[in-house]
Amino acid sequence: MHPSPVHPVPDDEHAQIAARTFRMLADPTRVKILWALFQEERSVNSLADSVGATAAAVSQHLAKLRLAGLVESRKEGTYAFYRASDAHVHRLLAETLSHAEHVTGAAQGDDPHGY
Repeated sequence: MHPSPVHPVPDDEHAQIAARTFRMLADPTRVKILWALFQEERSVNSLADSVGATAAAVSQHLAKLRLAGLVESRKEGTYAFYRASDAHVHRLLAETLSHAEHVTGAAQGDDPHGY
């Protein structure tokens, strides 16, 4: 069972933080980047290969994700390695991707209820 928020209606600050998090997850490339980073620490080039984007595009997404506090980095010589840093977002993303698989399964006729 997942914990519920303390208040039945979020206050403005918490609603803003939640909306900001959803904005960060509203881009398919950022979803792919975050999911890859929840699996293991990666470099920009490794991420670019995995998500099918240019290194420059991945770097721009990583900068936004870092500013949002969803990704951390460490330097090793001239290389930077990134990792996802928020367990709450990991659970949110896992649930959302599970939902996406459910929806696509229903579209292909796997779900008798049509969900």
